[in-house]
Amino acid sequence: MGKPHHPPRAAPHPATGPAPAGAYCAIDFGTSNSAIALPEGDGVRLVELEPGQRTMPTAVFYAVEGLTAHEEPRRHYGREAVATYVEGIEGRLMRSMKSILGSTLADQATDVGAGHSVRYLDVVSGYLRRLKTLAERDLDAPIGRVVLGRPVHFVDDDPERDTAAQAALERAARAVGFHEVAFQFEPIAAALDHERTLAHEELVLVADIGGGTSDFSLVRVGPQRRQRVERQDDILANHGVHVAGTDFDRHIELACVLPACGYRGRGPTGREVPSRVYFDLATWHLINTVYAPARVLELRRMREFYADARHHDRLMRVLQQRLGHALIARAEAAKITVAEGGTARLDLDALEPGLQTELDEHTATQTLQADLGRIVQAAADTLRLAGVTGNDVDALYLTGGSTGLAPLVRDIAARCPRARVIRGDRYASVAQGLGVHARRVFG
Repeated sequence: MGKPHHPPRAAPHPATGPAPAGAYCAIDFGTSNSAIALPEGDGVRLVELEPGQRTMPTAVFYAVEGLTAHEEPRRHYGREAVATYVEGIEGRLMRSMKSILGSTLADQATDVGAGHSVRYLDVVSGYLRRLKTLAERDLDAPIGRVVLGRPVHFVDDDPERDTAAQAALERAARAVGFHEVAFQFEPIAAALDHERTLAHEELVLVADIGGGTSDFSLVRVGPQRRQRVERQDDILANHGVHVAGTDFDRHIELACVLPACGYRGRGPTGREVPSRVYFDLATWHLINTVYAPARVLELRRMREFYADARHHDRLMRVLQQRLGHALIARAEAAKITVAEGGTARLDLDALEPGLQTELDEHTATQTLQADLGRIVQAAADTLRLAGVTGNDVDALYLTGGSTGLAPLVRDIAARCPRARVIRGDRYASVAQGLGVHARRVFG
């Protein structure tokens, strides 16, 4: 990505004309977690989205248990969505909805159970409506204007799909009542959050490594610049790759969970068993596709493909009991445990009583090596696009849930040997920075 690249703006852009009166907010609609910022005094504050929580998992559960044919599915959001799913209530859990933006899935409908279906983009709209409701409840006023964060790339190396992804997110926002929509890059928002603390000018490499994307921006920040609305000249370069936390989860699950269900297993003739079902089970937004009756039937008929019948039995148990999200959640938890140091033991009792596996830092690092390499290279490419070396960088600012992975941080920091490593709020820095930007364009 060249320098600087700015996403298309909603028209009319508030910076180029008078903004209509009315309340506003900023939303960090993340792949894994979301947050909302509201103006308060001369600054911003985060909305409590769940009791004691300023961030909420980007998750929706459509509960269909006990519904009549004319009743709409009941929606649960955030932690409640995940808890309802874990309880075994009949329905459909949707996570990583951001990943469908820019894909052919966005305008397609998907089954949520009991004869009900929902369009994927309506899932996004419904979640945004929930966030809007919570912000309005907090502010005790209707909110019609919003700044939304966006990754540097929704889709890698495909400008048309990237533009389509932002357009789809804007449609979803307008569908729930936001009449004015502006966008800001998520790593730029993180830089704005950091800038509030500075007493002198710095050159900062912002690393925003979240659930769906790893984005880098080299930004000039400082007290003399913080009141500017337009900051294009301060963005020396930005670059990103569509590789991050959910990809880590997928690789961890494929490496240490799904082999118990036959992944990379062999058939009686020595041929490897078909792998597509395993890749879909390990991808958050594709898990539910494996539960389609036709696909379950097809997989049931493939028992003869497996030399070890236990592998097929476990796979069918995953499909019949809809354990896909529970298994990838185990992989995610193991990733977090290992990132913080130590060895994670994964309990796979749901597949077979007493079945367990382990994950240590060495295995995790080896498993994720290719992805980590792509992310570190994206950081190096950002410096190259800006025409600077790592020695020119004053600070490395880390935000996003996946910056807790120590080997990744070490490798990025090694590219900027003189830079102070600053850890922002892993889950809220972007929302706070978006709030700062919203004050400048709407305030």
